[in-house]
Formats: sequence, C-alpha cells, structure tokens
Amino acid sequence: MSQNNSNNSVLAGLIGSGIQASRTPAMHEREGDAQGLRYLYRLIDLDALKLDIGALPNLLESAERMSFTGLNITFPCKQAIIPLLDELSDEARGIGAVNTVVWKDGKRVGHNTDCLGFAEGFRRGLSDTRRQRVVQMGAGGAGAAVAHALLSEGVEQLTIFEVDPSRSQGLVDNLNVHFGQGRAVVGLDLPAAMAVADGLVNTTPVGMAKLPGTPLPVELLRKELWVAEIIYFPLQTELLKAARAIGCRTLDGGNMAVFQAVKAFELFSGVRADAERMQAHFQSMNG
Repeated sequence: MSQNNSNNSVLAGLIGSGIQASRTPAMHEREGDAQGLRYLYRLIDLDALKLDIGALPNLLESAERMSFTGLNITFPCKQAIIPLLDELSDEARGIGAVNTVVWKDGKRVGHNTDCLGFAEGFRRGLSDTRRQRVVQMGAGGAGAAVAHALLSEGVEQLTIFEVDPSRSQGLVDNLNVHFGQGRAVVGLDLPAAMAVADGLVNTTPVGMAKLPGTPLPVELLRKELWVAEIIYFPLQTELLKAARAIGCRTLDGGNMAVFQAVKAFELFSGVRADAERMQAHFQSMNG
C-alpha cells in the first residue's frame, strides 16, 4: 500500500500545532511492534519548530525526500494541505479535509480517517440516543469530518456554529449537497438551538490543555442532552465535566482518536490493525 512495505518498515509522522501531548505516535509504534514491523512515528510540531502553515510545502517535500511512508495531519493544516496533494480519496474529497497522506506510486494521496473514527466511537457510545436536532460547535477540518459522520449516522438536522459564520456556510452548503437540502443549517442563535437540541458535539480546540475553557456557556446544557467531544487531551474536558455533573450522557474524544489511528495505521502499513489492542493501549496511557 505504501512505498516502504517491501522491507516491513514504516516511517510516519504527525504535522500540527501544539502536538507534544499527542498519543498517536505511541499508539502506532506499539501496534507496529505487536505486528512485527519496524515502525517509527515522529512529531512535526509547528509550534515547537516556530513555523506556521506556510511551512507545509517544505515539510511535505522534506518528508518525501526522506522516504516517509505517510503523514497524519492535524489542526490547523487539514484543509491547507489539500492543494499540495496529487489525489484525494472519495471521503477526503467529499469532506474537504485531509488527516492522512500516503505516498503511493510517487503520488501524494490524501485520505480522511476522522469521519470513520468519529462514526465508530458514536456507534459504540451513543447508538441509542435521539438525534433529531444536534448542535455542532466548529466548522474546521475536524468539524467537517464529524458533521459528515453525524449526518451519516442519522442526525436529521445539524446546526453548525462557528466564530466566522461564512466558514460554517461553506460547510453547510457542502453537507446539503451530499445529504439533502436542509439537513445542515448555519447556527445564528445558540440559546435557541440548544433549547431544542437532542445532542451537542464540540469540534473546536476549546477545552484542550493548551486552550482551556468551554466552547459555549455551560448554562445552556440540560440533563436531557447527550454531549460529545473530539478532544482527548485532557480526556475529561471542562465541557464533559459540566455535562456529567447535571446528568448528561457523554462521549469523550478517546474513541475517535483510536479509530482514526486504526485506519491510518492500515493505510501506512498495509496491515490490518488490532482495534481492541490499540484501544487498550490508548486507555493505559490515559489511566
């Protein structure tokens, strides 16, 4: 599946900002060990390197020259990476965001494993919930993948809030082309949307260790709501703590982190990952 599989070795990396706490390298390397692969996974942290997304072309070129098998891509690069790629998978094209790049036959191919990752976690943790109306905070690269997953999982109407409404409009237009007119709407009145919502999903970085806080006032939560996060460091964000305190059902970001990594591992190595083993390893790191 990749250029380096002939000698059972994988050289992979993660490009993003503020990723020193990422569990992804350890998840990949531990699974590689268990599969008998020589598997090396490196962090390429824009913050630590004092770079911004303008460095992406050079970083991709450098990885190519050093015969990297593939790269994971995270905030804030999931959309900026697209013009630098030769091909996109159907999922990545439909979502408009990439979180995994593999080199195949000399071409840079972009994939999106976030959508599958969130959907798998949602099915495992919130499969029996009401999902007529759901509020989503954030319309970035991860938000686009999560929105596709939510509508695929039967959410009837998704209301998307973003600091910049024009950004959410672009995502809403994309979703309605794929899923049918009116399935997604731009959120303008947060209290009103929350008053009638069955669930809430946070796809913004607010709540991460480096960006503490909540993406909306916790007074808008009600015990009837289910609340999902994609942040996994910390696993218990301020939003989830507030939701649990009033009796909401919750889903932390751990499942998405694990299941997007399972699929990325398979894209990099050409070998099927053991999802339960990767999940157990993730939980051991967060115990």
